[in-house]
Amino acid sequence: MPLLTALIFIAAFQSPVEVPFRLGEDALIVDAAVNGRKVSCMFDTGFGGAIDLANTINVGEASGSVTLRDFVGELQAETVKIKTLSLGTKTVDPSGMEVVLSRPEDYSFIFGTHCDGIMGFEVIKNNITEINFEKQKFIFYPNSVDITTRKPDNTKTFLVKMLPLGANAVELPVLTPTGHTLTMALDTGNSFYATSHRDSLERVGLWESGKEPKFTSFAGVASGAVVSWNKKMANMTIFGVPVPASTWDVIDLPSSSAEADGTVGFQFLKNFNITIDYGRRRVWLENWTNKVENDPPGELGISAAYSPSTRNVMIYNVAPDSPAEVAGIKKGDELLSIGDADLSGIISFKKLRNMLAGPVGTKVKLATSHQGNLKRFDLERKALVND
Repeated sequence: MPLLTALIFIAAFQSPVEVPFRLGEDALIVDAAVNGRKVSCMFDTGFGGAIDLANTINVGEASGSVTLRDFVGELQAETVKIKTLSLGTKTVDPSGMEVVLSRPEDYSFIFGTHCDGIMGFEVIKNNITEINFEKQKFIFYPNSVDITTRKPDNTKTFLVKMLPLGANAVELPVLTPTGHTLTMALDTGNSFYATSHRDSLERVGLWESGKEPKFTSFAGVASGAVVSWNKKMANMTIFGVPVPASTWDVIDLPSSSAEADGTVGFQFLKNFNITIDYGRRRVWLENWTNKVENDPPGELGISAAYSPSTRNVMIYNVAPDSPAEVAGIKKGDELLSIGDADLSGIISFKKLRNMLAGPVGTKVKLATSHQGNLKRFDLERKALVND
């Protein structure tokens, strides 16, 4: 090969590869081709596998099964071997990767843009990958790029060492004001700011043992719905970043892993351009928005779910002193509509929660049935946060 041609080939091989993504509602969506099938996936670093698609999408014959673990439990799913995988112009070596076939979810509604499933950390694990939220693109760097040589100013840029935990996860330290450490995963698939567990917060003194929260709701995870609540946090250090104030989601069950205390999610991560070098065990964070805090979510104080037995949406919890309780909505009422959306058919827990939530101060119209009597409400969402 002539010298000039060889140099051009080497330069091209070592050049970064850029792949665009788009932002949905609290999610990052990337287009890919899996075994020749074009799909759009929510990119989730909290999922240690490669691809999770609805079992209605044909990417080949099932060849095995896998046990999936989320915040609180486990579930079984069939798998399909990945033979070819690409993201835009980036070809990924699929050796050992599988597609997990899960029950269908209405991801497009949840994220506000077309989405067929989930893409996990395994897809980028062997690459030095920048998740550039500022310009909405992945940048895949050659392995010669060494982010450990970068000099952080610890004001706008931060270099964090991964904890020696997790085979397919980015586990990083979060420090409390008293110097205790929480082990938290970098999780682009968690739509909240950060999610931890009651027992983890009790261990480090951030929640009083035996204390019950005033405001509770339910969070939807793959293994089902679990009791959760919002909690104010002060002066935390998240992945090396000082955060004066934030609101976290707390799950009222122990973690499914003895090593993990939860995950830091999209509402925090979207403020950073993030470069992950799993081989060198380092993460580089560049704060491009100059913001690190989050606004508390606006809620009505209603927890509701579709009941297969009665074939309608039932309200099974109303938080005390919430907009819903003040308006007179009761546990056991049927929820008929939210805004202009009729709830006469099957609807997922996640979809219901997204429809009920919104920015603090915004209003939403509800229709309920109480003992057969139609009632209509115009409620304002408020911050239901526990101290």
